[in-house]
Amino acid sequence: MGKRQLVILTAILVSVLSLSNISLAGTYKIDPTHSTFGFAITHMKVGTTRGVFTDYKGEVHFDAENPGALSGWVIINAGSIDTRLEARDKHLKGRDFFDVENYPTILFRIKKLVRKGDDYEILGDLTMRGIRREVSGPAFILGPVTSPFGGEVIGLSGWTVINRRDFGISWNDKMPDGGFVVGDEVKIIIDIEADKK
Repeated sequence: MGKRQLVILTAILVSVLSLSNISLAGTYKIDPTHSTFGFAITHMKVGTTRGVFTDYKGEVHFDAENPGALSGWVIINAGSIDTRLEARDKHLKGRDFFDVENYPTILFRIKKLVRKGDDYEILGDLTMRGIRREVSGPAFILGPVTSPFGGEVIGLSGWTVINRRDFGISWNDKMPDGGFVVGDEVKIIIDIEADKK
């Protein structure tokens, strides 16, 4: 989103809020039935394997008047990984990958929203297999809006790319031409809908 678009969106947001009595700041609980925590990774150099985590919880603190102060946390059950193939999911849960027996959760802590030129990025810490790394990526926020049920709701979407080896996940299998089956870079895609507490 460009600077001009952001200014227009903010102006519309403030106008809507003033008419609807929505407060500008609050803590929002992630709604798992309307959110997605997914990933994508290269397979055999020509394909892309995608998956999601289906069990997670978290909160986001957002102030429309001070978006840079965005903060929050998400705890993901690593054993809830789903790539639509049971045998592959079993392998991913094992010691070669997530090692869910010893590291049952993945933690993402949002630290702030950072301006990058005309756009914004979320800055946070990702902890996986007991290893914490700082990550960042493009992001945007929608809302807050009033739901038909009377509550306040925001949307938060973003993505980042990590190297799985940075988190101790290095398993691979060699291909006949000398390449590898699994890519090192993993794209993480987040789409959150959260309800004000």
